[in-house]
Amino acid sequence: MDKIKVGIIGTGFIGPTHIEAIRRLGFVEVIAVAESSQETAERKAKELGISKAYGNYHEMLADPDIQVVHNCTPNHLHFSINKAIILAGKHVLSEKPLATSAKESKELLALAKKYKVVHGVNFNYRQYSIVQQLRTMMRDQVLGKVNLIHGSYLQDWLLYEKDYNWRLAPEVGGKSRAVADIGSHWCDTVQHITGKKIVKVFADLATVIPVRKKARGNSSTFGTLTNENDEFEDVKISTEDYATVLLHFEDGTRGAFTVSQVSAGHKNKLSFEVNCSHGSAYWNQEEPEKLWIGHRDKANEILLADPSLYSQDAKAFIHHPAGHNEGWPDALKNMMLNFYTFILEGKDPLRDRATFATFEDGHLSMCITEAIMESNEIGSWVTVTPEPPKELELLG
Repeated sequence: MDKIKVGIIGTGFIGPTHIEAIRRLGFVEVIAVAESSQETAERKAKELGISKAYGNYHEMLADPDIQVVHNCTPNHLHFSINKAIILAGKHVLSEKPLATSAKESKELLALAKKYKVVHGVNFNYRQYSIVQQLRTMMRDQVLGKVNLIHGSYLQDWLLYEKDYNWRLAPEVGGKSRAVADIGSHWCDTVQHITGKKIVKVFADLATVIPVRKKARGNSSTFGTLTNENDEFEDVKISTEDYATVLLHFEDGTRGAFTVSQVSAGHKNKLSFEVNCSHGSAYWNQEEPEKLWIGHRDKANEILLADPSLYSQDAKAFIHHPAGHNEGWPDALKNMMLNFYTFILEGKDPLRDRATFATFEDGHLSMCITEAIMESNEIGSWVTVTPEPPKELELLG
């Protein structure tokens, strides 16, 4: 069997994690990388053991050997590159956010449907095996009817005023930061688990550190602290470090979540609790093998990731015996496995239901983010309106 040939655009923090996950599949091969210059592309290709290097992603898209392209670039490039990938007739897997506006994401969804390419967005937290187990429990109402959904996504990598990264600049990262970057993951995960769409939001956002000190050099995402001998310049910050959002789901269920990138001690803590009529369930991404199940009339339980205890649907997402913990890289591998199996089996993205997040999910995510931003501006509830694309109106 010929392997599916892949190209990667962008080799910062996330690009190499995509490559590592793809290589674990066996039936997919990364044959090219594209970067902002030929020199950088060749250096990265050599480091990553990849044969082809392109200093311009348009050249990569002209490569007839490449069937799928991953967009692992900064946020402001997502729309233009995703659009170019689709117009080149390649299947596309984009990092989130899908675009920097709902208008852009709506066009991308319409284009992906028109050209019938397989399209995915890397919302990888839904791909944890125990998250899939909880999803089947919610579907089968093992804990009863959902009454309340709440949680948070907390990080501390931007706690200090000298912490700086391209994500802080709205012209690169977009108008929203904490909500678009990590809040989008929280919203996608809880909607995937419960099968309920977020339809109204009431948000409070804050920039905790309004002026940061930017080192006169490059700062990588989740990088080490700056050197005390570095030179700095003051940069005004307009994007949010923090947000708390009240939620209404489509069936009337209530919820709330908090996101923060300035919470000391929390490295990447996406967590949520679902309170149901007969019990509760809590999950924390930093302890991914554990699902807490709460009861009123008997002792609470901890369900550990174990294929022998999983539902039939969830078993496809766990690959090792109990006690052999699977984490973030394994969830990313599941994302790649589901995406590429969809391609391998020749499924039609207009007809067949995908287990991974598609551009439709990415568009909904953009609509939620925009509603949250509007709610914060006007100080009231805002309805999420993910209008489906009808007629293709290209933005240029």
